Amino acid sequence: MNTKKIDLGFFPTPLQKLENLSKIYSDYNIYIKRDDNTGLASGGNKTRKLEFLIQQALDEGCDTVITAGAQQSNHCRQTAAACAKMCLQCHLLLGGEKPDTYDGNLLLSSLLGASIHFTGENRKGEDIQLLKEKLEHQGNKCFIIPYGGSNSTGALGFVNAVKELKEQLAEKEITIDYIFFASSSGGMQAGLTAGKALYDLKAELIPISIDKDETNGVSLEEVVFGIVQELTPKLNINKKIELSEIMLNRDYDSAGYGVLTANERYAIDELAKNEGILLDPVYTGRAFYGMLDFLKNKKMPAHSNVLFWHTGGLPAVFTFAKELT
Repeated sequence: MNTKKIDLGFFPTPLQKLENLSKIYSDYNIYIKRDDNTGLASGGNKTRKLEFLIQQALDEGCDTVITAGAQQSNHCRQTAAACAKMCLQCHLLLGGEKPDTYDGNLLLSSLLGASIHFTGENRKGEDIQLLKEKLEHQGNKCFIIPYGGSNSTGALGFVNAVKELKEQLAEKEITIDYIFFASSSGGMQAGLTAGKALYDLKAELIPISIDKDETNGVSLEEVVFGIVQELTPKLNINKKIELSEIMLNRDYDSAGYGVLTANERYAIDELAKNEGILLDPVYTGRAFYGMLDFLKNKKMPAHSNVLFWHTGGLPAVFTFAKELT
């Protein structure tokens, strides 16, 4: 496996203790990993994946990148920024119809120079091959990045992230027992799972499901497992990882993708007003609420050290202004 990468972000991202929330939920020590501070066009976790994916595009001599997502896709916004930085054409296939005005990530993707194609109900790349054929007929050499940047190449970003976290924990002389994060397209979860095995990270992963939809009829657990299976031999991971070990907490996704409920609103308020850190309504708000529910109902042993992996998403906050005020 090619493990070359380009530098797109600011790493390592900060690891900090949430002092005030640790006092409120006094049975636990709560930490946060700040991938909202990766630096590429408002930051976010996808930058880790894109360092490997864009490197592959360049190595293959491509001049055009195509990817897909929802209209407020953080992945698409960061892909547009990475392409701008590396002088690549960027085409985004975004679900829904063209709105009268652009805002949030959609506005930023446009400002970053991406060509945007609206694809109605298809938001997970169902139409990518058609666009690729059209562009290649025009002379472009295209590189496809899957929905969420989630394949074995992109997941390498989070294999590396485990090493980064372990080094920070050693420096601070702390251990982490549980790691909460939003899981939607599977690449982050796969990378953390493989990295956990490779670097012997003892923490238990608690991925919070964001999207109850399947991808092409395949469950997210199966998507994650498939990526892990690709990574295991290529990274010389000795531990065999079974499908039954790929866990996903689906207790908080019943409202559907991108639907702001009282739960997300509560989580956003709780972190903003106690720690001065902002969450987004789609991903981190839902995942952080899941962690708060675990803390409040004492679903983990007392005195556990708990980490929330902040994946970014700030631009989407502005598209929910009415609901959040």
